[in-house]
Amino acid sequence: MFDLVPFRKRHGDLMNSLFGKNFIEDFFNNDFFLSSTSGIRADIKENEKEYIVEAEVPGVEKEAIEVELRDNYLTISANHNEEINEERENYIRKERRSGRISRSFYVENVKNEDVKASYKNGILTVVLPKSKEGKSRGYKININ
Repeated sequence: MFDLVPFRKRHGDLMNSLFGKNFIEDFFNNDFFLSSTSGIRADIKENEKEYIVEAEVPGVEKEAIEVELRDNYLTISANHNEEINEERENYIRKERRSGRISRSFYVENVKNEDVKASYKNGILTVVLPKSKEGKSRGYKININ
């Protein structure tokens, strides 16, 4: 009978034998693949008075984050630029990467003027006080 082995496993064994132990895992667990495929992860809480959004934006400076409330949508976006210059004997490595991530949440009946945002240790916290009124206008939120 045939020995059935998943393709990835067979492929990994071949690559590991050619390039060294754990080649496939090291290659695909590189930060480039993690950061380019992941977005903004968030927890949303609600109580009687407000909505609270806690969003993960690690490795991004506070000044590169934008928070906006427009037409009942809270939008969090961030620009990330990274440059690596590494020089060693016999080679020079220079890499640049940049990107923009964004996430929107539908929230209705929010008091625009009372929305507060803070950023600490890679976590953006946005507090959205509830209102009995209808649709919100465009409003950019400052981050403390």
